[in-house]
Amino acid sequence: MLKRAQFSACYDHGRKYFSKLFVLFVLPRDEAPHPVRIGLTVGKKVGNAVARNRVKRVLREFFRLSQDRFSCLADIVVVPKRTLDPQRFDLAQADGDLRPVMRRIMRDLAPTQAPLERS
Repeated sequence: MLKRAQFSACYDHGRKYFSKLFVLFVLPRDEAPHPVRIGLTVGKKVGNAVARNRVKRVLREFFRLSQDRFSCLADIVVVPKRTLDPQRFDLAQADGDLRPVMRRIMRDLAPTQAPLERS
């Protein structure tokens, strides 16, 4: 996601999901040009520009590597909490913290299907 209106829609109308290190705003979509769109908001409270860019690089890599596991029609904005230490933040920590939240998001966004009747 690149446009301010898309971020604002997620903040205003999306559902919040919390993890130890992040807050995720998730807004389901109907159209499917892209299955999931990710937006990253890393504020100055996380650290200087080098630290903020490191957090964004690690998050982008996490979502790139796990895009086949987490496919849903949604916009997701990821916001780190103050407790995140950018110098120690790595891919393993991102995976351990975000994977359970992404599973919960997938479960909540999955269409409810009626069980098949057996004849």
